[in-house]
Amino acid sequence: MSNLDREPVPAVCGGRGFVVAEPVRELLSPRTVQLGGSTEVRRLLPNLGRRMVGAWCFVDHYGPDDIADEPGMQVPPHPHMGLQTVSWLHQGEVLHRDSTGSLETIRPRELGLMTSGRAISHSEESPRSHARFLHGAQLWVALPDSHRHTDPHFEHHAELPHVTAPGVDATLILGDLDGAASPGTTYTPLVGADLTLTAGADVRLPLEPDFEYAVLSMSGEAHVDGVPLLPGSMLYLGCGRRELPLRAESDAGLMLLGGEPFEEELVMFWNWIGRSQAEIEQARADWTTGTRFGEVKGYDGAPLPAPELPPVPLKPRGRVR
Repeated sequence: MSNLDREPVPAVCGGRGFVVAEPVRELLSPRTVQLGGSTEVRRLLPNLGRRMVGAWCFVDHYGPDDIADEPGMQVPPHPHMGLQTVSWLHQGEVLHRDSTGSLETIRPRELGLMTSGRAISHSEESPRSHARFLHGAQLWVALPDSHRHTDPHFEHHAELPHVTAPGVDATLILGDLDGAASPGTTYTPLVGADLTLTAGADVRLPLEPDFEYAVLSMSGEAHVDGVPLLPGSMLYLGCGRRELPLRAESDAGLMLLGGEPFEEELVMFWNWIGRSQAEIEQARADWTTGTRFGEVKGYDGAPLPAPELPPVPLKPRGRVR
């Protein structure tokens, strides 16, 4: 998914300097962004107070939207580099096309994982004949320097492992959780899981104390470590936890995101992650001239133009608040 903001703010991310090395309860408020056509999203990362959670560096939550008489999601071809995109749905379908030739319809609880590596472009759209409701999340994972120039590729995993206990069913999106492992390719130690809680559930989820974590509320009413979490909000939890108490007042859906704190310093601008202003400038030039990022074939429409670079220098820094 693209960042469609025509005046994006450069995000300075990474580095361990501001990682909270103990459990905390930090509620992150979203900002609203229009994402083409009739789709409005709530952006949780990057956030004014929290740029990353492990290697997770971008989180949008959208819906549930009634798109019965609407085109739904319509995101024209746009470029990415230095990251992975994770498409995750609770309702609806998204048709993915990319410059490697991939064409795939992603459905609820199926993993669409695109590794941009050195360069890729893709589009996302609701099929012409689509379900009434669209509800999901779009996330990015920053690639470490050792893998950020890898060959671009796309993975679609319709079947994912589950971890179950009374009152909770966890679908493992990426990484490892309680002995289960996702088939999705990862390049840093991290975890992403979709949690379905039944009304009255009172459970404790096992965690890795070296990871930092956050929980995104997708639906329903749930308390995360005693904090009530409403849909479209996210709670940052810090590090040092071996388990996470979860309690559901109603049927609820959550996403658990975590990973080892990302050591490298990044520059994130528009849909690119680099390490310097020169890399971002080159990416913009390559996209504008139609080189390097390839062509998305089959999409009915023009690609997105790149926004202008800001007048201030883009500098890689560590985590800042």
